[in-house]
Amino acid sequence: MHEVHMPDEDLSRLRIDKSRITPTPARRRRKGWYVAAACVVVLVLAALFVVGPLRPATEVQVANVTQVYPAQAITLLNASGYVVAQRKSALASKVTGRLIWLGVEEGSGVKKDQVIARLESEDVEASKAQAEANVRNARSNIEFAKAELNDATLTMNRSKDLAAKGFIAQAEYDAALARYQKAAASVSAAEAALKASTAALEAAKVALEYTQIRAPFDAVVLTKNADIGDIVSPISGAANAKAAVVTIADMGSLQVEVDVSESSLEKVKRGQPVEIQLDAFPDSRFRGQVHMIVPTADRSKASVMVKIRFVDADPRILPEMSAKAGFLSRPITAEEEKPRTAVNRAAVVKKNGRDILYMVQSNKAAETPVRLGPAIGDMREVLEGVQAGDRIVLNPPATLRSGSRIKVAER
Repeated sequence: MHEVHMPDEDLSRLRIDKSRITPTPARRRRKGWYVAAACVVVLVLAALFVVGPLRPATEVQVANVTQVYPAQAITLLNASGYVVAQRKSALASKVTGRLIWLGVEEGSGVKKDQVIARLESEDVEASKAQAEANVRNARSNIEFAKAELNDATLTMNRSKDLAAKGFIAQAEYDAALARYQKAAASVSAAEAALKASTAALEAAKVALEYTQIRAPFDAVVLTKNADIGDIVSPISGAANAKAAVVTIADMGSLQVEVDVSESSLEKVKRGQPVEIQLDAFPDSRFRGQVHMIVPTADRSKASVMVKIRFVDADPRILPEMSAKAGFLSRPITAEEEKPRTAVNRAAVVKKNGRDILYMVQSNKAAETPVRLGPAIGDMREVLEGVQAGDRIVLNPPATLRSGSRIKVAER
């Protein structure tokens, strides 16, 4: 079989010239739809980029809506310290003995002169009983001596009259006089013995009283240092002996002691109003007043101790609590004692004549209209719109919109 070879120019003539083909109306419509669809896709993507999820998250700083107190606006100086009882005592005994009874525990309230503990006292009670017996014996001796003195007096007086009339010898009178003098001396000796016995009895009572530990003032028990069976001794170095049974404090003497730097001391004066905050109760404020500026400085800290008394008693206040004190320029009113909801001024934006905040909700910014109150220092009170604890955007950028994705900037 023979192959047929055609010239190359004959093959070129078999190609279709597409430029001469006229497109049909159906083809033209399909092409238009493709172009329109592509434009729609581009517009949708652009819209999603501008306001939708395709737009990258805006990095912002956030803060919390907080509760503030108006007193912050009139605070001249802040200082920190601790609650300290000005009357505090570690109760012990002047004698060494074994603890046999303890009637209090931590937190117990005690009254002045109340017996809170007892030491063993059998030997002291025996000494007291002996002293009482000696007193009774001394009183009997006085009665006997007085009776003897009375008889001797009568005898001496009769002898004197008889001797003056010459009815008896002078020697008999002298014997009656000597008996009288001896009886008088016996009375004096008996009275002195009674005083000595009474003094011994008082000493025994005091020794017995030493075995009963009493509260020196109205107070609350802070710590229990000994248990029943422990040896209590005034000599703290004694082996296995406890120097104190309990430690008490007068809760009416509680004051806050703070250190104020020497450079700021001029802002503090006696009687100045103070707002006290305890770390244990961050949402409460307590009224205080400068009680004393201790007249000495701490060289190592370049500070001076200031003592602040509480104006109002509160059972929640306990010794050794951490405290912060704000020294005020004037006393606060009853209305200023109430906390108020406030935000940082940098979070407030004016938009269309309204005050708005951008709240953080699920990593998005939510435009929230608010009604503002007066300024409180560098904060603004919020009357309506948000609550304490809500997270808001600080210094929101002009491009931020409601619904914009945001991410919190790392500090």
